[in-house]
Amino acid sequence: MSYTSEKELPIHEWLYKHLNDPLIFVNEEHLIVRCNPSAVQLMGEVEGSSVDIFFPREKWRHAKESHQVLHLNKKLKGTFQLKSLKLEEEALYAIIIVPVSIPEEHRKILKEWDQVRSEGVVIHEDGVIVDCDSTFAHLFGHEPEDLRGTEVYQLVDRKHHQRVTNLSMNDEESPPIKGMGKNGNAVFVEVVAHRYAQNDLVRVAIVRDVTERVHNEKKIEFMSYFDEMTDLPNRLYFNEILSQAIQEAHGNGEKFAVHFIDIDYFKQINDTLGYTFGDKLLQACASRLKKTNGSTTFVARLGGDEFLMLQRYINSMEEAENHAQSMIDTFKQPVTIDGYDLFTTISVGLSYYPFQGTTVDELIKKADSAMYTVKETQPNSFMSYDTSMTEKFENMLSIETNLRKAIERDELQVHYQPQKSILTGKVVGMEALIRWHHPTRGVVSPSEFIPIAEKNGLIVEIGEWVMREACIQNKQWQDQGHPPVIVGVNLSALQFHQKDIVQRVKRVLKETGLDPHYLELEITESMAMSNEEYIIKTLNDLRNLGVHVSIDDFGTGYSSLKYLSRFPVSKLKIDKAFINENQEQNQAIVKSIIHMSHSLNMKVIAEGVETAEQLAFLKAERCDEMQGYYYSRPLPPEELSSIFTRDHLH
Repeated sequence: MSYTSEKELPIHEWLYKHLNDPLIFVNEEHLIVRCNPSAVQLMGEVEGSSVDIFFPREKWRHAKESHQVLHLNKKLKGTFQLKSLKLEEEALYAIIIVPVSIPEEHRKILKEWDQVRSEGVVIHEDGVIVDCDSTFAHLFGHEPEDLRGTEVYQLVDRKHHQRVTNLSMNDEESPPIKGMGKNGNAVFVEVVAHRYAQNDLVRVAIVRDVTERVHNEKKIEFMSYFDEMTDLPNRLYFNEILSQAIQEAHGNGEKFAVHFIDIDYFKQINDTLGYTFGDKLLQACASRLKKTNGSTTFVARLGGDEFLMLQRYINSMEEAENHAQSMIDTFKQPVTIDGYDLFTTISVGLSYYPFQGTTVDELIKKADSAMYTVKETQPNSFMSYDTSMTEKFENMLSIETNLRKAIERDELQVHYQPQKSILTGKVVGMEALIRWHHPTRGVVSPSEFIPIAEKNGLIVEIGEWVMREACIQNKQWQDQGHPPVIVGVNLSALQFHQKDIVQRVKRVLKETGLDPHYLELEITESMAMSNEEYIIKTLNDLRNLGVHVSIDDFGTGYSSLKYLSRFPVSKLKIDKAFINENQEQNQAIVKSIIHMSHSLNMKVIAEGVETAEQLAFLKAERCDEMQGYYYSRPLPPEELSSIFTRDHLH
């Protein structure tokens, strides 16, 4: 049975008309069948209309008796408490609409909290916003009036809906909730929920904007786990992934490989073309390695020019070696930087789980050993670890560690090998040669530690120390009354290609008081030919200081007469390989070098002279100077007094 306006109501007519609160009756078809005068004043003439256009159905029909507080839709202005009662026998719903005093009360709350700029306040009932302050609204890019009647969930990222649902009362701290601003930007907030006064149906939430903090935390996390220059994971992240792979493989019998990757000749490129170019090269190489990073591989930057790759789920060592070769092949195409095509290569060392290690350190260390070996013997290729590499690699690490402490412990010394004029028989110079006397190892050969120093960059510090010591010693000999001689100091490629090398030499000369005319800097033939214009400028600047420059190991490189004719070089040193082997072909080369040097107004000195026959040959060919064991081995400074005396230089 359905009621109409003419039907008798289950309430006294006088009470019905004089009830101050709006009262409506709704039938089972959701139609409003009667409205008292207060309801008409609030809602207008709505008899026969659907109640659903005013109240959400679930708010008034889901229980026999319910009390709801809500901000009604735009047809009704204000906040009301809805009291509904289902009258079973009459098949009617009686709904009393009671205006509540929330607006006056929460305006006080909003005013108080508006003093705190970083925190907003929202009042809601069952997830629907009753009211909010401007701070809350502006946080999401809205005005307060735009949000009234809106569900809170519309402002929250879908993935964080559950966090909102699980918020508990008076929870002092909660994980940040991700919201979405009007412009689509992410907004992160912390929410503390409270009951509204004595009303259990209304909630007040204090919302704090923590977007900047979350972004900073994400940035810190990124910096902790990623390399800023290349955007690749860093060693810390790689170690975690490798550790996880080890744990999983231990349980399921998986096999995998670790690739240790190094860019060949990167230090020379970096020092010759500059660090900015070097950084761009690293980024380009990292980008190329990323292309090999599939679902079963994980690439990271270890540091410098070294990278690591984890290759999982392999069935054989051959699979890993094929992958290493594929990485090497990707570098057959040039890397383009600032419009220039640069050809570079990589060397790769491999280790395997579980055959060559079952820990993070073991696997990385053994892959590093293999990489170091392949780089020393055959760059631009790969090599798998074998046990013979361990001793060599550990020795290299030991030398590197001890070498860093050698200078401060006064373990390094400079010995001097006399250079003799073939024409007069007088000593005309000394070549400074570094020696290392280790307290437990004894004498460590330069052939062992110089390549390591060049690899780790320590050669720059060592080289400058040798230059300073040689200048101090030469000045001391002069102060002792010995006629002055030239002291020769070898410059490494890293030293020579420093942008401020001329200023460094000038500073050493000034601090030691040595006349520049008595210092000779020796560079190798390959260094001189690597970058013509830059080399010529540096050599001219050194010559303007008054310093001599000689080319060491001449004859082993690829010199051009065109270059030599332009270089301000005072002397060529014939490599000892051409002197020690008295073959007819080598003698012809020595003759050519001597004659060419004289035609270019350069002196020529032969090193490695060990026999009278060699000296006689050089004298016959009018070689200017010689040095070698035939005359004297390198000696410490205190033993050179006899040389000066023997040659009557004082």
